[in-house]
Amino acid sequence: MTKLLVATTNSGKLLEIKDVLAGAPVELVTLAEWPNLAPPVETGVTFAENAVAKALYYAAATGLLTVAEDSGLEIDALDGAPGVESARFGGSDTPYSRKFQLIGERLRDRGVARSPARFVCALALVRAGTVQFEARGIVEGEIAPEPKGHGGFGYDPIFFYPPFGITLAEAGEAKSSVSHRGQAFRALRAFLGSDQPPA
Repeated sequence: MTKLLVATTNSGKLLEIKDVLAGAPVELVTLAEWPNLAPPVETGVTFAENAVAKALYYAAATGLLTVAEDSGLEIDALDGAPGVESARFGGSDTPYSRKFQLIGERLRDRGVARSPARFVCALALVRAGTVQFEARGIVEGEIAPEPKGHGGFGYDPIFFYPPFGITLAEAGEAKSSVSHRGQAFRALRAFLGSDQPPA
């Protein structure tokens, strides 16, 4: 069975991805098998650019079929910030509780308490230097006035999803049915299960 490297060290993302790809005709492996492999510098200005760059980098370093994703939160009232800087917003080591505070402060500086927002995920599948598949997932919502919920990870506690009437951190298992990452990786799952899987 073909090995597929899922190129992320984020434990929350790995759990989501493994769940969506369960049963796909590939053997999933993680970067834990390459503990000394330094991550690439992310210089793309879009999620798709970063996803492709990461997938190309890790595929070249390991020789494996590789999927990488880049994802984040876009807030309309902040001109799309934090966007591709979502993980590094306020500093790479800044806890998300502080990131939430910073977002709240910036929204108040602009005279708003809430704002339309969306989670975006772009993924790229690469083998031998060639991009074989790309997908994108988006979930629309708004910034909650305060964090709620203890599930999920990242910005989930401040992302209010109107159809559920709760934040994604409160959504439990239902989150995967609507999440940006779930959308993108279900598209990958369909591709891997197609009549023309990666050679």
